[in-house]
Amino acid sequence: MRFSPLLLVRQNFPDRSIRDIPSVVRKELSAAPFASRLKPGARVAIGVGSRGISNIAMIVRSVADYWKSAGMRPFIFPAMGSHGAATAEGQADVLAHYGIIEETMGCPIVSSLEVVPLGKTPEGISTFMDRSAHESDGVMLVGRVKWHTDFAGKIESGLFKMMAIGLGKFSGAQHYHTYAYKMGLYRVITSIGRQVLASGKILGGLAILEDAYHNTAQLTAVPVETMEQREEELLSLAKSWMGKIPMNLDILMLDEIGKTISGAGMDTKVVNRGVHGQYNPWPDAPIIERIFIRDLSDMSYGNGVGLGMADVISDRLLNKIDWNPTRINSLTASTPAAIRTPPHFPTDRECLERIATTVGKFDMSEVTIGWVRNSLELATLALSENLLPQIERNPLLEIVGPAQEFAFDETGNLAGLPEGIGKPVPVH
Repeated sequence: MRFSPLLLVRQNFPDRSIRDIPSVVRKELSAAPFASRLKPGARVAIGVGSRGISNIAMIVRSVADYWKSAGMRPFIFPAMGSHGAATAEGQADVLAHYGIIEETMGCPIVSSLEVVPLGKTPEGISTFMDRSAHESDGVMLVGRVKWHTDFAGKIESGLFKMMAIGLGKFSGAQHYHTYAYKMGLYRVITSIGRQVLASGKILGGLAILEDAYHNTAQLTAVPVETMEQREEELLSLAKSWMGKIPMNLDILMLDEIGKTISGAGMDTKVVNRGVHGQYNPWPDAPIIERIFIRDLSDMSYGNGVGLGMADVISDRLLNKIDWNPTRINSLTASTPAAIRTPPHFPTDRECLERIATTVGKFDMSEVTIGWVRNSLELATLALSENLLPQIERNPLLEIVGPAQEFAFDETGNLAGLPEGIGKPVPVH
């Protein structure tokens, strides 16, 4: 089959990157009332999640440094539900993969799955908190505020979700997702978050916002009194900065999925899929008819959550999956469809040719194709030349290279992304 050649296209998003992260962290935390609530020498628990957040080690180190400079004794703990195969060692390993270890942070890392009960919400949901955090003098959360891959609400992913799913560890995550299946995650997260706040253990949080280039764009200290309201405001801002696929496509090709890219393996609101298998559920996203995933990110460490949202995958991806953490993560989140195995073939050529015949077009040169490294890196992408009129009408898009044919090697695989696509945007 001959497909339309590919054009290299740049999306000209605003660059909102912060140049001096440590100084911004110090300024934000110093201006907040956190330290005034504790006596010198107090033990402060810093909760850190497990997503692929830019500069996360630098940000967390800066938070730990602030608390030490204020005369406190900070320690870091994983606030990540069932991740790391739902083991204390696995969750410490997840942090270590991001450079968050005692030697680089200058304070202890305490990882445990033990929890203490915090009573029940008005809906009757039993609520839990990480024991080591509960036994500290105060808990501070460090997390990115962004849209969630499973639902839409005033609060989605961020500090409130960390208070619920993250602080509840594996026991809480299982329990909460079971309630969420009927009640919805937004209601569960906000209800549990309020119950956790009522414990009096939370000092507040440092909210991280990223721009469309995946740069650290804003760091905001959020005191406990205004956490819910501020998170709603910050989520609205983060959504307005979101990078997107710029138009409808017959086929979207992703070089990789993975937990470091998105909690769902790929950002559902970018690729317009639902974790339960729904096609194009998000009205603000472009319509994507078919998804072809070529590989699994090495930084996902075998967790293949997200493959079930694809229409075709390579055998290369399938062979990299470690089914133990994949099953634990998916079943804890009550999303078994997200790990269903789609049709798979040995070569990229076969994957592409088999799926292209399912989009309702007889002439393969008319099939519209987009190709990205992953759902997070959208600054440069390849778009098929038959989309040229739409590209030229979009003021954010700039063609930066000549059209290139699909380059399959002798084994039937693509050598890689066309030159220039997925090159890392400088992260400050």
